[in-house]
Amino acid sequence: MGDIFQRFYPDFYVASAYGIPYETLYRQGIRGLLFDIDNTLVEHDQDATERAAALMRRLKKIGFSVTFLSNNDEERVARFNRDIGAAYICRAGKPSVKSYLAAMERMHTDRSSTVFIGDQLFTDIWGAKRAGIRAYLVKPIAKHEEVQIVLKRQLERVVLFFYCRKKRRERGRK
Repeated sequence: MGDIFQRFYPDFYVASAYGIPYETLYRQGIRGLLFDIDNTLVEHDQDATERAAALMRRLKKIGFSVTFLSNNDEERVARFNRDIGAAYICRAGKPSVKSYLAAMERMHTDRSSTVFIGDQLFTDIWGAKRAGIRAYLVKPIAKHEEVQIVLKRQLERVVLFFYCRKKRRERGRK
């Protein structure tokens, strides 16, 4: 049964966007990073924190191109990005592939040199997988979320159960 969920499986499942080994990714040839905002970098509807701004400065210093890919409206994304100044695409329509491809074109990267980081399987990760790029699923920052997100999280738990079981089996074979 778990195989039916593979299209939603992230390449990596980590605690936080702030703990990803970005220097290693750069050494591996990754040049473009796509980020979701809400519950990936900050709590829902929160402005950029100093922690988020510091991460973006660090990524720029390493040499990455960064684009925020959000299903939120222009006001929300621009407000978050005000003190960061990265490229962004709002109303991205994730999991539609179109915005992922547009972001890579803007960053002058391709599928092999781009990674996506987000907190939702059915929008962020599925869209990245459909676009053919590697994806990091991060645990959501906020503990309390909007009702529609809470419902999606229930379904995500089922997919993550099979994903984690698959990963345990793979580790057991090594």
